[in-house]
Amino acid sequence: MKKQIVSFCILVSLLVSCNTGRQHEHTEPGEPPVSGLSAKALATAHCSRCHAFVGPELLPKKIWKNDVLPAMGHRMGIYNSGGRPDSLFDPGVSGEIVRKADIYPEKPVLAKADWDSIVQYFIEHAPDSIPIPVRNHPIKIGLKHFKYREASFAHRPAFTSMVKILPDNRGIIYNDSKRGFNRLTFLTPDLRENYSIPMKSTPVQFDERSNEAYLTIAGRGIFPSDAPFGAVQQMVQTGLEKAYQPGNTVISNLQRPVCMAYGDLNNDGLEDIVACEFGNETGELAWYENNGKSGYNKNVLRAKPGAVTAIIRDANNDGLPDIYVLMAQGDEGIFLYENLGAGKFREKRLLSFSPLNGSQYMELADFNKDGFDDIVYVCGDNADKTPMLKEYHGIYIFLNDGKGNFEQAWFYPLNGAYKAIVRDYDLDGDPDIAAISYFPDYRHYPEESFVYLENKGNLKFDDYSFPQASRGRWIVMDAGDMDGDGDTDLVLGSFVYFLPDGDTTGLGKRWLSEGPSVIVLENTTR
Repeated sequence: MKKQIVSFCILVSLLVSCNTGRQHEHTEPGEPPVSGLSAKALATAHCSRCHAFVGPELLPKKIWKNDVLPAMGHRMGIYNSGGRPDSLFDPGVSGEIVRKADIYPEKPVLAKADWDSIVQYFIEHAPDSIPIPVRNHPIKIGLKHFKYREASFAHRPAFTSMVKILPDNRGIIYNDSKRGFNRLTFLTPDLRENYSIPMKSTPVQFDERSNEAYLTIAGRGIFPSDAPFGAVQQMVQTGLEKAYQPGNTVISNLQRPVCMAYGDLNNDGLEDIVACEFGNETGELAWYENNGKSGYNKNVLRAKPGAVTAIIRDANNDGLPDIYVLMAQGDEGIFLYENLGAGKFREKRLLSFSPLNGSQYMELADFNKDGFDDIVYVCGDNADKTPMLKEYHGIYIFLNDGKGNFEQAWFYPLNGAYKAIVRDYDLDGDPDIAAISYFPDYRHYPEESFVYLENKGNLKFDDYSFPQASRGRWIVMDAGDMDGDGDTDLVLGSFVYFLPDGDTTGLGKRWLSEGPSVIVLENTTR
């Protein structure tokens, strides 16, 4: 649930060159002059300022006309009613932050004639429809390395925002965020309720760090918001059973954080935190320096929304930890923040993606055994203005040439892909992939909601699912050795919000009445 709309460019300057031959066109008093550019040049110039250009052929006419172009116009101060509507802003502090950021200008930033040319260009060149992706081979049903287990305890309908496997046979933590009420539930190893904690806000990540534990709070829900209600909260163990309870707030006033990465970034012996404050219209990527006394000092790395995954790793073997970051929400791409020492970082763009990709997740793993980290990239978020199946949604592997350059070497199409966790699940010495989809093609391929990709070598994978794959709508997943037997288990969490295809499949009704909150795929390799 990390995106709401495809973010279009916020125009920061007006194109006024090349206006010969059109200066005679009428403009309203105070309206910017007509540029004189062709329709294609206008569309390319305006949209490419802030993200990769999206060609008209990638979306059908209806979506361009009814959804995308109106949203794009709002970013340029073009409103059907003439004035900027208050409905563009959330109530309260979230809306005020967006107003101050001038996301939606009060007055047009381009001439009406230029805007009309842009609209005409997209509508004329867009297709009437886009073909539905067709799988070139069926996914095999049956997981030889995993046993399906369903928790006897569930919240229905499930609104699971977080799942976490506790190692050493200590069970599972998950959070349910139904209708603004959050309950952090601890399950025993046999998947029964151990205890639950009511929460005022929505947890999305749980991390145990040596003798401490931290809970990342997205805010008062997981849906898009610019409100600074997110936090990192310490969790403390109490009583003889050492049950976790909320403790002090470590970092507050975060804009909808979705991922935290922990590591000593300045080599001072103290663990710092990288925060992906995804936000919505606004947000930022920042690292918080542990000052060892009163808390953390904030350092902004990228003052844009959409940071979704951060990984701390020494990318160039210089002894300084660097930061890999996946950005979504418009200007989508993977960035490396090279550690220069003394708390300074240099941004390097590694990969760029279309804003239609719906970037969701990434991991690092060495797939060709050359000693360098490769990138596994997942895209498939369809909770936006373009909710249609897209042939480029799925899982990608970008190989590292050893010099920090990455090139696509493999792609697995998976409609609505949301997360992919890389581990050696079958213990044969090479990395496999477990993936979930929140927006699969439920009508034709419901088994897409979970896929296990077994590595056969040379970037060839066999794909499998399991018969109960459509028992829930999987939005979160975690991997870990749940039972302490030396192999990696999986836990999946269901979030029943968007019903598939208007619920013509009947799956939504079953999720509402009998769907589980979490299920476990217990690894049986050992």
